[in-house]
Amino acid sequence: MGSIKQNLANNILSGGKFDATDLDGTIPNTNINDNSIDNVTSFPAAGSGIPSVASDPPSPSAGDVWYNTTSNAFKYLGLTTVGAWATGGNMNTSRSDLAGAGTQASALVIAGYPNRSIVESYDGSSWTEVADLNTARESSAGFGQSNTAAITAGGRNPGNLSATESWNGSSWTEVNDLNTARFSFNISGAGTQTSGLVTGAYPPSSLTESWNGTSWTEVADLNTARTQGSMTGSSNTNAIVTAGSPGDIANAETWNGTSWTEVGDLNTGRYSSAMSGTSTAALLFGGRNPSGGIGNTESWNGSAWTEDTDLSSARFDLAAGNYAASTAALAFAGKNPPTTFFNATEEWTGAGSPVTKTVTTA
Repeated sequence: MGSIKQNLANNILSGGKFDATDLDGTIPNTNINDNSIDNVTSFPAAGSGIPSVASDPPSPSAGDVWYNTTSNAFKYLGLTTVGAWATGGNMNTSRSDLAGAGTQASALVIAGYPNRSIVESYDGSSWTEVADLNTARESSAGFGQSNTAAITAGGRNPGNLSATESWNGSSWTEVNDLNTARFSFNISGAGTQTSGLVTGAYPPSSLTESWNGTSWTEVADLNTARTQGSMTGSSNTNAIVTAGSPGDIANAETWNGTSWTEVGDLNTGRYSSAMSGTSTAALLFGGRNPSGGIGNTESWNGSAWTEDTDLSSARFDLAAGNYAASTAALAFAGKNPPTTFFNATEEWTGAGSPVTKTVTTA
């Protein structure tokens, strides 16, 4: 970068100030961010640039760096490059063929096999049993935006049900029934407590109904009839459905409030899987195909599916917090013979999500 003709030691003044007024030499301007180098009057005290803390800060911003004196390591908040599943709190009651609602930090598990009315609420770390359904059921649809606002509809006990119940965080209230009683080893459900959608049935069906917070209305049918499919979405005008049977369906369709449109197929066809997200950003996980229960996870970006990190435990007939973002999904319960029913919960951190990392040397 050139040479400096002065002895810089003579330019360090008391208090750590730097006297640059008598510098001359051949420092190119291109090597100096601020061409007015004589504006530099002091350097920061040693250690003031990177804080030393006994524990990681609770809410760092992307790019923040700190030194953890407990682990004796430099750390920073970066972004994940691939998605990953981590262990969450176990449910109190193992089950399959259940319904789910909510987000990764505020979810609800509803009913399930064998004909349960038991409901549990998740706060992001643990499950708590709450008030039971009025009508015990399995294989119902579930949707809603949190553990205090959810809907379950349909199912069987032992015959097909049209009964719909609404959850307010403390109790279930019977509301208007579906137009068509049905079950589907988990009827597909999506949306919020006041704007939802259900589709599919057993035997395989294309029948779709829209919920406006008060009543159900039949709307346009799916292009591909199915049972044991998976659906997610943010409302009764934004949803995506995929997977199902007969066979191992890979077909996917998106809903805009008026009609279903076929979009890109899954990489791995399956049925009895679960899904979170929206019609433009979704995550599908678990399910079953001829090889048995699978842990395969695929992410949807609005145009194509990409294979991602598998669930830790392969399983089918599981459920999801289906209002969760595709980068923060929640998978729970299910089964995978000869294993008995699961109570395990897994939490997803998607690629591009903030994550604390430790600085290492190669």
